[in-house]
Amino acid sequence: MDVTIAIDAMGGDHGTRVTIPAAVMYLKEHPNDTVVLVGLPDVIEAELLAAKVSIGLRLRIHPASEVVGMDESPQLVLRRKKDSSMRVAIDLVDKGEASACVSAGNTGALMAIARYVLRTLPGIDRPAIASFLPTCKGQVCMLDLGANVDCTAENLLQFALMGSALVSAIEHKSSPAIGLLNIGSEDIKGNEIVKQAGELLRQSDLNFYGNVEGDDIFSGVTDVVVCDGFVGNVALKTTEGLAHMLGGFLREEFNRNIFSRLVGLIATPVLKAFKRRVDPRRYNGASLLGLKGIVLKSHGAADKFAFFCAIERAAEEARGGMLHNISEHVERWHHACQQKVTEAT
Repeated sequence: MDVTIAIDAMGGDHGTRVTIPAAVMYLKEHPNDTVVLVGLPDVIEAELLAAKVSIGLRLRIHPASEVVGMDESPQLVLRRKKDSSMRVAIDLVDKGEASACVSAGNTGALMAIARYVLRTLPGIDRPAIASFLPTCKGQVCMLDLGANVDCTAENLLQFALMGSALVSAIEHKSSPAIGLLNIGSEDIKGNEIVKQAGELLRQSDLNFYGNVEGDDIFSGVTDVVVCDGFVGNVALKTTEGLAHMLGGFLREEFNRNIFSRLVGLIATPVLKAFKRRVDPRRYNGASLLGLKGIVLKSHGAADKFAFFCAIERAAEEARGGMLHNISEHVERWHHACQQKVTEAT
C-alpha cells in the first residue's frame, strides 16, 4: 500500500534543515510513497536546491504562509494561525489528501489543532500520546505520555484499546499483551481509578497481562503499558535522564586515563552496538491516538535520522490500518457492554 505523508517542514528546533533531508532520505527508502512538504515555498525551495533535489510526483510542496513557534500558546495558534504549516498539514489529512502528518513543532499546538480539525474517533473520549521504548525483548508501546494528567478508569481502558490497535498495526501482532502500570502486581494495589481500570481490562477481550511495575516497563513482559499522562510523562523523562547520566558516566570512565582510553578503543565495536540498540532516535515519533487521522509528533530537537524514523512510523501506522483497528476494538467493547446490560435486564 502506497501512502502520502504530509510533513510540517517548518516545525521543530531546526526546521527545514532537518525535515527536508529526512523526507528525501525517506523517499530513497520508499520510492513508491509520496511526501508533501508543507510550509513557506521560498524556504523549502531553497533547501531543496541546496540539496540538489527536484520536486516531482513523489515530492511536492504545499504552501503555508505562517509558522508556529515552539513557545507559542496553543489557544492563540488555534485561533489566529489558520494558515500555519502545522495546521495546513493536518488539514491535508482531514481532507484525505494525506495518509498521515508528521511535525516536530509545538506539542501543545499540534494536539490542539489535531483535536480540533480531526476530532476524536467514536467511543474515544480523549486522545492520548503514545510512543515506543526499547526493552530486553524488542520494544513496548507506552501511553499516555502527557496528554491527560487526570484520567478515569474508562479513559485508561480506551488507552489500552488504542495501544493494542497501534501495536497490531506496527508489529502485526493479533493479540498484544497489555500491562497496567501500578505500584504492585497484585490486584488490590494502586488507587481506586487504577483498580477500576484493572477490572475493566479483565472484563474486556484484550490480552490483559495484569499490573506491571516501573521495572517491568523495559523487561518486555508486555507489548503495551498503560498509565495516565502524569505518571507516563514522569516515567518517560526519568528514563531519558537516566540514559543521559549513564552515557555521561561511560564517557568519563573511558577517558579517565590512558589505560581506560585503550580499553575504550578495544571495546568500540561493543559500544557502537550498544549505542545503536538503545539509540533514542530510532524510537522517535509519538502518536496522537484517538483522532480521525494519523498524526505523529517528532522530538523538537530531532536530527535527520530521528525525523526519518518518525516519518517511517507514520507510514507504518497508515499501512497497518491503525485507525480501523482502533475503531474495531472500541466497537467490540461497546457491543460487549451492551450485551451485559441486556443480560442484566
